[in-house]
Amino acid sequence: MIKRAQHGNSEGMSKQQDLKSHNGKLWVLSTVPFIMVLGNSMLIPVLPKMMKVMHLTLFQVGLLITIFSIPAGIIIPFAGALSDHIGRRVIMTPALLVYGIAGLGAGISAWVFPHPYAWIMGFRLLQGIGAGGTYQLAMAVAGDMFQSEKRAAALGTLEAANGLGKVISPIAGSALALIIWFAPFFVYGLLSFPIAAGIWFLIREPKNQTAAGGMGEYWHGLATTFRTKSASILTTFLGGAVVLFVLFGVLSYLADILEKNFGYGEFTRGLIIAIPVLASAVMSYVSGTLLQKRLAQWSRPIVVIGMGLIAAAMVVEPFFATTNPYLAIGVLVFQGIGTGSVLPSINTLVTSATTSKERGVVTSLYGSVRFFGVAMGPPIFAMAMTHRYLTFWGAALLAAITAVLSWFFINEKLMLPKNMRGGGGGSPSPERANRAPAKRSRAPVR
Repeated sequence: MIKRAQHGNSEGMSKQQDLKSHNGKLWVLSTVPFIMVLGNSMLIPVLPKMMKVMHLTLFQVGLLITIFSIPAGIIIPFAGALSDHIGRRVIMTPALLVYGIAGLGAGISAWVFPHPYAWIMGFRLLQGIGAGGTYQLAMAVAGDMFQSEKRAAALGTLEAANGLGKVISPIAGSALALIIWFAPFFVYGLLSFPIAAGIWFLIREPKNQTAAGGMGEYWHGLATTFRTKSASILTTFLGGAVVLFVLFGVLSYLADILEKNFGYGEFTRGLIIAIPVLASAVMSYVSGTLLQKRLAQWSRPIVVIGMGLIAAAMVVEPFFATTNPYLAIGVLVFQGIGTGSVLPSINTLVTSATTSKERGVVTSLYGSVRFFGVAMGPPIFAMAMTHRYLTFWGAALLAAITAVLSWFFINEKLMLPKNMRGGGGGSPSPERANRAPAKRSRAPVR
């Protein structure tokens, strides 16, 4: 009995050590969504200045966001499928290097060429290709490492890191643009290279996570997953795309309005834009923490409520967008809270909908629709300059429809494995695993 108790204690300590190791790796993984969000968010407050310097229209400058996001959305599923077979790390590391090199290329082009728009667009396209092998694979790695209710907290941390990047990036972009307007491009290289090194040298993926068998068997299993869970999976995909479509569309419109209507400079615009994004980042962390306690019960209601907040904000926002920046930002804080509520829930459902051997491609398909949402936001919200109410109320209607579809079609029991459906009771925590054997072993000794 004593030996059994010692074995139980050592097993519990081993699990605690594994959890600490995973938590350390989670912070390394969190640098990936942080730098990825810089790809668009750092440029948003600088777009008006780019428009002036390069003599562009609002639509043309918005394409700097679009041409980054569309190739990322196209590449992501292929990167995900490949990662299921050869591993996540060997995809993420070179992708981060491409991302950084392309950022440096855009900055050098702006520095050297008198008419750099075409060159910048080309390097932004290449940068988007690099981005296609990053954040969603970090989500897949987190899904592989963390089981049961801990997964929701881990994915909430990744989304919070993404949100923190959204908070810092407009401020950093604005501050850098005070030096020279193309300075933000150089940051991508300075940050991506050490992050790539961290992923390569510090991340060790769980063993036996890659797909076995041939491609036919792999795609058959994937088809089975989509056939049995298609309504839930497609609805979560739609939710992720709509949330980011609205967020980036509104932020790009707001950056232009803050300059044209209120005369704010780059740095002030960055600070103002950071406020609703900060609300989103904080809510992502809070939501992920809460979900690990009642994942199966709360995930769908949180998605519906969050989408409802976004819809309500879009209904009210056009009344203040061009007249009162303080009320406009106040309304957008509620949009940020809605965004931060929705994304951790959806992220957890998507990463839990399949096994680790197919997780890469499923999370990557989800990442594609997220990037397409980001890509469509700025050019469509450019219409708000002439059709403000139509654009915002159209976005509100889209968010409301997504909320209704989420209520009727997201099935948590179908999306979540058995050990994540019990409201926190699916799998024992490391602490319980440590205590339980000790209690059983002491009784006979007495």
